[in-house]
Amino acid sequence: MPDGMAQDQPSAARQQADPQALEAENTSLKDRLLRALADAENTRRHAERTAEEARRYAIADFARELLTVADNLKRAIAAADSQGREGRDDSLVEGVRATERMLRAVFERFGIRKIDALGAPFDPARHEALMEVEDHTHLPGTVVRVVDDGYMIRDRLLRPARVVVARRRPRPLSSSDSAAAHASFPTASARTETERSPRRF
Repeated sequence: MPDGMAQDQPSAARQQADPQALEAENTSLKDRLLRALADAENTRRHAERTAEEARRYAIADFARELLTVADNLKRAIAAADSQGREGRDDSLVEGVRATERMLRAVFERFGIRKIDALGAPFDPARHEALMEVEDHTHLPGTVVRVVDDGYMIRDRLLRPARVVVARRRPRPLSSSDSAAAHASFPTASARTETERSPRRF
């Protein structure tokens, strides 16, 4: 009988525990569970984004190397067109054109597109200025020549376009600027008068 009474004492103690303490412990456990679930969800979403970016941009390095091939094909076609039809192997030139078209189609299939830089305002996020030139037929800061085409892979820059930009013209001095500049430099007579005046210490 005493043993049975001893076993009933912990149960009676639990029943007599403070209900507020039990409720606070229950709330704490729920909060910890919700935090753990939120962390797990954030980890899952981050993993999905990382996998998606890896899938979409995995070919970026390889595509960047192929841009040199595209540049050389374009130069070969331009050189053939500049020579005229005399002494030119038309079948060879057409083969180069076909290869260039196939490469351009492959680029488009994988989300690689050329940046239309010619005639556009200079954009440091997409253009690389090689030099500035005087060109009064374009607005200052406009791309007047494209040396090497730039490319985007989906919404990311693959290679900036290397361009020549119209030089920005200096701003003409206004009448107030001219007056301020004139006032900052004393005239010859004023300088002479200052030199003649005795110094006071």
